[in-house]
Amino acid sequence: MDLKQLEYFVRVVDLGGFSRAARVMGVAQPAISRQVRGLEVELRQNLLLRNGRGAVPTEAGKRMLLHARGILQQIERARHDIDESRGAHVGKVVVGLPPTLARHLTLPIVREFRHSHPQATLSIVEGLSSTILDMLGDGRIDIGLVYNPSPTAAFDVRTLYEEALCLVGARRKPAEPRTVRLQDLPGFPLLIPSRPHAIRRLVETRLASLGLQPQIAMEIDAVPAILDLVAEGHGYAVLSPRAVQGASMAARLHARTIVQPHLKSALAVATSAQRPSTPLLQSTVALIDALATRNSSPRRTR
Repeated sequence: MDLKQLEYFVRVVDLGGFSRAARVMGVAQPAISRQVRGLEVELRQNLLLRNGRGAVPTEAGKRMLLHARGILQQIERARHDIDESRGAHVGKVVVGLPPTLARHLTLPIVREFRHSHPQATLSIVEGLSSTILDMLGDGRIDIGLVYNPSPTAAFDVRTLYEEALCLVGARRKPAEPRTVRLQDLPGFPLLIPSRPHAIRRLVETRLASLGLQPQIAMEIDAVPAILDLVAEGHGYAVLSPRAVQGASMAARLHARTIVQPHLKSALAVATSAQRPSTPLLQSTVALIDALATRNSSPRRTR
């Protein structure tokens, strides 16, 4: 198994076929086919289903794809790490952000990163906390901002701050209650993400400690869609205040802080404990730490 085999295999999957990969890479199609076939022979598995429209990965191919991406990205990181020994921060950093933070942090992160590291490249992807941790684990991203991560030896995690969660509903009258007790939460039909979303786990765990369970009206895994449905009166949502701030329908929503006790969500920055940290990675973590804290209203915890 060599790097060229892995590179060609990944490009064929990404581009959907051998002919497309050959055109984009400027390599003869038979050469790409031989390399991918050699990988299949070595692994004793068919990695691709070839048809008239192109090629798609088999189940074994999907698994190999995750490993191949991770290996190629690690090689790229190694090259950049060696380049950094010359003094300049170069290379590429991929950052994962939850949807509610991406709206507020993408622009300042990009602006500060380009100012601080003009020779480096930044990519930002958006996803739920569980998805971000999956991507961090298999090497698709380098840094993730995640909510309420479970302790694990696979990641280095540091809590940045905590924020109180709210029960968000449609605004029905000028004067609405400003708080709601945690024990009263089961009385509200919730529009909530599916497991293992961080807020879903938190709500279920805290209510279970009181011998209660939430009333799930609908499972929705997109925060903007949840807010649209809440604004139309289809149910309530448990979200952070920042999820409502800046939303197009914010004027139609009302947020009540959950109290007695407060239901708090912790935001943490996570990196892989399995891969070496580079000066560029460390600098980017510090940059994100400062910006995330600056953009938060809650008091930071250490």
